[in-house]
Amino acid sequence: MFPGIYLNISKSGLGLNIGPKGANVSVSPNGTYVNTGIPGTGLYRRDKVNSSEAYSTGAIESTNNSNRQEHSAFIDSIESEQNTRRIPVSKVRRYIKSGKQEDTCDNNPCDNLSIPYDPKRDLESYHYPTLDLLQRHESDFNLDNNEEEQIRLKNKLVDLLWPFGVVISAVKCHIGPGAVLFEITLAPGVNINKLIGLGDDIALSFSSSRVRIAPIPEKGTIGIEIPNHKLSIVSMTSILNTKRFQETTMDLPCAIGKTITNEVFMFDLATAPHVLIAGSTGQGKSVAINTIITSLLYKKHPAEMKLVLMDPQITELGLYRPISNHFLASLNNSDPVVTTGLDALNTLSALNREIVTRHQLLSMVNVRHIKDYNKLFVNRQLNLEHGHRYMPYIVVVIDSYSALALGYEAEMTDALTKIVEGGRAVGVHLIIITKRPSSDIISSEMKSYIPTRISFCMPEKIDSQVILDCNGAEELVGPGDMLFKNRQEMIRIQGAFVDTPETQRIINYISCQQSYKSPFELPDYYDFDEYSTHNESINIKEEYFDPMFGDVARLIVREQCGSTSFIQRKFAIGYNRAGRLMNQLEYAGIVGAAHGSKPREVLIMDENSLENLLAQWKE
Repeated sequence: MFPGIYLNISKSGLGLNIGPKGANVSVSPNGTYVNTGIPGTGLYRRDKVNSSEAYSTGAIESTNNSNRQEHSAFIDSIESEQNTRRIPVSKVRRYIKSGKQEDTCDNNPCDNLSIPYDPKRDLESYHYPTLDLLQRHESDFNLDNNEEEQIRLKNKLVDLLWPFGVVISAVKCHIGPGAVLFEITLAPGVNINKLIGLGDDIALSFSSSRVRIAPIPEKGTIGIEIPNHKLSIVSMTSILNTKRFQETTMDLPCAIGKTITNEVFMFDLATAPHVLIAGSTGQGKSVAINTIITSLLYKKHPAEMKLVLMDPQITELGLYRPISNHFLASLNNSDPVVTTGLDALNTLSALNREIVTRHQLLSMVNVRHIKDYNKLFVNRQLNLEHGHRYMPYIVVVIDSYSALALGYEAEMTDALTKIVEGGRAVGVHLIIITKRPSSDIISSEMKSYIPTRISFCMPEKIDSQVILDCNGAEELVGPGDMLFKNRQEMIRIQGAFVDTPETQRIINYISCQQSYKSPFELPDYYDFDEYSTHNESINIKEEYFDPMFGDVARLIVREQCGSTSFIQRKFAIGYNRAGRLMNQLEYAGIVGAAHGSKPREVLIMDENSLENLLAQWKE
């Protein structure tokens, strides 16, 4: 034909291309398309005219739009099956190959639908932190390698116990970073209680302040733990630069230190599923939190995990603000690091709404866990028009819980109890740090849902009972020395050390990279129910309102203060009820709309006008 005009014959029918290669218009029975770029070069785009969908290949499309295009194409490909909740990948492939999906170009970019969805594509250029950002600390001890020292310590222990009638048939010695562990097997007929009663003599002989003696059931031996005179610093790089951490298959790996036998210790937060950390001041609680967060940052992509950080002291977790667009989750237009009790309560309420939404999505496709749900989503077996989405894990970190909950103890306890009850299945996990988790701070019901406990040194046995439900924490010595308990398992660990400059280098490395436009947005924490202003079908009658509505309205007008916390304090009621009352006041026109954490504007200026309004409802 004429130059620049080409005639195409394909399965879909007769087509016509107008224009030179690199910029032409294609007219076919399937529609009209504008082609730009050269196919096969990676810079090719094909757009359908008068269509909201555009399919393209190569670097012309931004990474933020690529996933939306894939989702839209997937919806088009299963348009005739909108009511289907689970679409097998094989069926989608057959649907495309059958010709029901439009052929948009020779390479058919829609064939990418056969490739599993990758949540990391939005941040394709993101790079995980490198180990050279961490500092390597030289150990004061040649850990577990000095055979002469081990033999000397074993002989010393045997010679010490022999005069007391405690005969040892076998003994092993492990020199760890924080303590020396003797694994002994008593001779037949020797009572273990006799050995336990010699704890003070052993401590005196080894010039130690405390000795911990406890059976090791899985090995059938008895462990004697004697603290080192000098604690060895366990560097974070010695933990992360190990085969065990690098090749782990854990969903949320938390590497926190080394055991007495000098082995790297890590646990999966996804199966923990929540953690309670306690200890005296200066024993390493904040460092432990930084090690947990650091190990997660080294292993998880921003698309896979989000952090909700709460810290009334501001300075501890405030270091992570620069990576808010990468890893943090928060309420809309609020500080990504929560620092006040009221904001914490609102955030917890929003998390509970997120948990409810996730449970509803899981029930729609008949799965019980977030891993199974995300697997279906990755394999493109979920219908996007039903609200399905990829779910990142959400890790909630609450530092200095007792200070944060001051004034909101009952409401915070209720909100946290709901999270620990329903969060595990949908990937919401909680880490609480406090000095002493007594019953007036953390209820026994909530503690029953948190089987994983980490305790640093406690001053008394009763304090150890509070956190671990057993003795042992009072025998710990030095910063970083901790006991990890998960149900019946009890392990002594020397925590890894992460200094503030190391944390800042990691944060700077991440913050300089490609990020999302804003932090992960949590749902609205308001409980819009039948009293909400969004429900216009409600008639203004007094029986629809809370029995305290009249008294609350009079107080608000008299004091000219429209605050939910003000209602709580004056009437000694919970946050949920106070929030519903505030919604009712807004619906009735007594207060204005909410503006963040600021008090609402009071629209009624005097009590006479209020009484006239109340009288109208009674008529």
